[in-house]
Amino acid sequence: MTSKRKRGEEGMGEGEIVWQTPANAPQRCDYIFHNGRRHVRPYYFEFIAHVKNRWAGKSIVDLFTEEFKGRPYEYYIDAVKCGRIQVDGEMVPTSYIVKTSQKISHFLHRHEPPVMALEVKILKEEADVLTVYKPASVPVHPCGQYRKNTVVGILQAEHGLAPLFPIHRLDRLVSGLLIIARNASKADLFRQQIESGLVKKQYIARVVGMFPEEEQVVDVHINYNAREGRSTAEDTMAKGKAAQTKFTCISSDGVHSIVLCEPVTGRTHQIRVHLQYTGYPIANDALYLTKVASGRSVEKTTADRAAAISACSTAHDIEEDCVSARKENSSEDFSIDPMCTNCPNLAPKGYDGEEEGLWLHCVRYSGPGWIYECPYPEWASLK
Repeated sequence: MTSKRKRGEEGMGEGEIVWQTPANAPQRCDYIFHNGRRHVRPYYFEFIAHVKNRWAGKSIVDLFTEEFKGRPYEYYIDAVKCGRIQVDGEMVPTSYIVKTSQKISHFLHRHEPPVMALEVKILKEEADVLTVYKPASVPVHPCGQYRKNTVVGILQAEHGLAPLFPIHRLDRLVSGLLIIARNASKADLFRQQIESGLVKKQYIARVVGMFPEEEQVVDVHINYNAREGRSTAEDTMAKGKAAQTKFTCISSDGVHSIVLCEPVTGRTHQIRVHLQYTGYPIANDALYLTKVASGRSVEKTTADRAAAISACSTAHDIEEDCVSARKENSSEDFSIDPMCTNCPNLAPKGYDGEEEGLWLHCVRYSGPGWIYECPYPEWASLK
């Protein structure tokens, strides 16, 4: 439910701000398209958190400065003074000391990172199951800085589809088949089959070098480091979690190969790490490319990368385009918030405009009595 609050003594003039909550469904008009990117029109949003034990005893300003480092100390001072940061629904002084379990609300002007402006294509629509072609760069569901720029949000805004229950996850940079249940009971059935090992998964990847013709089975533990946001393959069983992936070469041009990947387990970045472990990392995977591998493929990868992002610009170009577009087309205007640390730019601070999709694509899921498939992407052709 939306709520309206009078603008306080913050130099913003008269009028009302409409604050959104997770209950507000995304609308088609929430999206702005520029230079091959889908942006979300910035909106006011209420973030809610409950005071943790380690937060108790700190002043409200020190708490936000230490725990939420994305904004400067001065911003939090002003936010508390004008009521954008509240405790248990009430304004408090900047010296206020928080207590365990209190509810803290932070009302802010939210800028979501843009994603590639590719269609979330519906592959098959059934009474209780929806399958879609997930584009690379788009998260499956709300997480982190993303809420409307997600597969679930876009399907709701553009097709009126809700509620939706994704039954498996694809990393944000991965494209391909996404299976979504239309009700909770169907979602539970799918999850039971996955947890029981009854579901088979197939992906394709474009890797560096000429992949061996015979099937490769990698049975190596994977250790995920949440702080670094990456996984490592562990030769010792004392570290990480058991993981197994089967790989089969589909085609090769001597520089790159298209490889069928069949993960038996489902660890974080499993396919990417196991391909790196074999010496054939995904050809545009900056996170896991080794120096040797990148040297073997730098010329071809650079050319393909340029083609893949030809419709996209740098972050600077995106910002310039957004400013000019706002001047030329008032229908795509959005309100500039003088307290916002991201305004007047459409993209949030720190966004890298050169991001591209990973050459890893989900093509098939099958289980007891059912099979769902997705077409191959353009990069799967080595011609």
